Amino acid sequence: MRLEDEYLQVRMAASEADLTAAARLRYRVFVEELGGDGPLVDHSAKLERDAFDPYYDHLVLVDTRVADTTLNHVVGVYRLLTDARAKDHGAFYSEGEYDLANLKLSGRRLLELGRSCVDGAYRGGAALPMLWSGLADYVLEREVEVLFGVASLHGTDLEKLALPLSHLYHGFLAPPELRVRVLEDAYQSMNLVAPDQIDRVAAMRGVPALIKSYLRLGGFVGDGAYVDHAFNTTDVCLVMDTERMSVAARARYTNGRAV
Repeated sequence: MRLEDEYLQVRMAASEADLTAAARLRYRVFVEELGGDGPLVDHSAKLERDAFDPYYDHLVLVDTRVADTTLNHVVGVYRLLTDARAKDHGAFYSEGEYDLANLKLSGRRLLELGRSCVDGAYRGGAALPMLWSGLADYVLEREVEVLFGVASLHGTDLEKLALPLSHLYHGFLAPPELRVRVLEDAYQSMNLVAPDQIDRVAAMRGVPALIKSYLRLGGFVGDGAYVDHAFNTTDVCLVMDTERMSVAARARYTNGRAV
């Protein structure tokens, strides 16, 4: 364990300082690191926010050595929205990119995940596993059955992303009952390279670590990629059915707690 891992704590955001620090972390990752932008991004204050934030719960990873008055104490974040709260708001964030009818009509308890990121200095240690553990607690407490959300590959050049997108399509396409699809006017096929032409090792090198984590837990991808020029990303929709998780994956995700 690295020294800084001993000082990490995962919890729900409990104050305006937590929310502001989360928005500042998102700015560092999504704007400064990945080149994203958006109508509510505050470049002067270095905050990445959008209109959906007030309706979401925010799971934060905190470095307890850093005072919250610095607004730099949040070093990891997940944004979470249950289907019940989505009904109050009117929509999930993902509905701006994907048709979620299959999920919404399933009658199952849904949870949308989004804006997940970890500060660069904390990657590779306990940060992501701790966020996953906190997420598992949230899921268990609310008896969530299906988790989903858009996840991003950096860049908007589909030719450069053809290998990882095609591998995701051929190897991890969601079954019909869970298969969401990009909205028709924005649909970009992920079937860009024939399966017998894919170097799987090279393809997985192009898949971000967070997406790989979902896939290892038994996650799937929806049909089609969404090119988000404002955020400088190409998005896929990940779907994870807790009932379909293998025993080993379930144990990793929950740290052995019963589901």
